[in-house]
Amino acid sequence: MPIKRLLCPQRLRRIPRQFSWIDQSLVREHYIERLSCEALALYLLLVTVADAQGLSYYSDRTVCRLLSLSSQVLEQARSALSRVGLIAYQAPLYQVLSLDSLAAAACPSARRTAPEPIGAALTRWQRSARDRSERG
Repeated sequence: MPIKRLLCPQRLRRIPRQFSWIDQSLVREHYIERLSCEALALYLLLVTVADAQGLSYYSDRTVCRLLSLSSQVLEQARSALSRVGLIAYQAPLYQVLSLDSLAAAACPSARRTAPEPIGAALTRWQRSARDRSERG
């Protein structure tokens, strides 16, 4: 069994003040609009299985089985959650991060597990620009 340690102690997750186990910032701060269904499903799983410090160490195999995801889709979901600052990940350990804006600034290294490939970043940017032009 891996030794559990906080990956980002400055962003220790606490139960939100409002009546909701899932932080309402997911909606208020528009995370829910920026993430795929698979990334949101992974986040829900991690919030559900995490200990009091937001830590869990479910294997990729278990996560893929529980969420019916391929390993490639799991990696994309995990990268998306890390990129927007919802989780920190160092195999095999996940940490669900605080969404408190002051805490978020304290742990910028937790935002990425690996650099995003330039092609993926450009594709994401193009989709975002297209979505903005369709809305407005």
